[in-house]
Amino acid sequence: MKNNRFVAAVLIPAYLFIGLFSLFPVLYGIGISFFDYNPVNSVQPFVWLDNYLKLLEDSTFRHALVNTLVFCVVAVALNMVLSMFLARMIFAVPWRWLRVALRVAIFIPCVAPKVGTALIWKHGILDTKAGLLNQLVKLLGGSSVNWYTTTWPLFAIIIVFTLWSDIGYNTILFTAGLEGVPEELEEAADLDGAGPFRKFIKITLPLMRRTFAFVTIMTVVDYFQHFAQFRVLAPNGGMNDSAMVLTNYIYQTSFRDYDMGYASAMSTVLFLMILAVSLFQNRMLRANWDY
Repeated sequence: MKNNRFVAAVLIPAYLFIGLFSLFPVLYGIGISFFDYNPVNSVQPFVWLDNYLKLLEDSTFRHALVNTLVFCVVAVALNMVLSMFLARMIFAVPWRWLRVALRVAIFIPCVAPKVGTALIWKHGILDTKAGLLNQLVKLLGGSSVNWYTTTWPLFAIIIVFTLWSDIGYNTILFTAGLEGVPEELEEAADLDGAGPFRKFIKITLPLMRRTFAFVTIMTVVDYFQHFAQFRVLAPNGGMNDSAMVLTNYIYQTSFRDYDMGYASAMSTVLFLMILAVSLFQNRMLRANWDY
């Protein structure tokens, strides 16, 4: 009985905290998506599904949805490949002190504020006159480019920035996963004459499937919610909405147009997409994998 009281005393405040600061805002946001909600109006009329039907006719929303999906697929795929490659290179370094130094160096951009680093990229790398990228273009015989008036190049630059700022985190996780692979299996493969690539495909990857699944799904969930770099580098969505994503469009609709009911409908769609990925993650992590 005393143990039950102690458990209740510990868990009830945690549940109240989660309910107040996590569950309630989600339910409240879904609720106002059924209203023509504008904080400057005294009356908030109930419109039922009109906000969701409006999404079907909104070309900007369609651009933002497609760009969000493309960003997640391309950036996550490149992140997985590059972070696994870097982890493998670091793991192959024979000196422990150098492995630690390399991991620290790669992880530094992850702890830097994304808004601050995005501003540095904006003024130090992408600036039309003095930006590093345009200086390289001039060295190659080209002329300065206003990157903010481009379509796919700006989107590609944002993906590169995202990889630079995030890749260290997954590299650390993959490095830890590689350290958990039994050395005896690779030594046995060496005796059988297997090369490095064959050992990686036949031994390392199968033994890291849980780690790989966890890292991939968590990265997808995180990338669906990326906002800071898009807001700094493409605040208006770029030329022809080429760099508009759902998070930026939701922000504009909420705090520039004050159409919070419509923005909540878009947020609900984004929430359902992330929920679907999270449920898939739980299913993958519950899988009974035998080696």
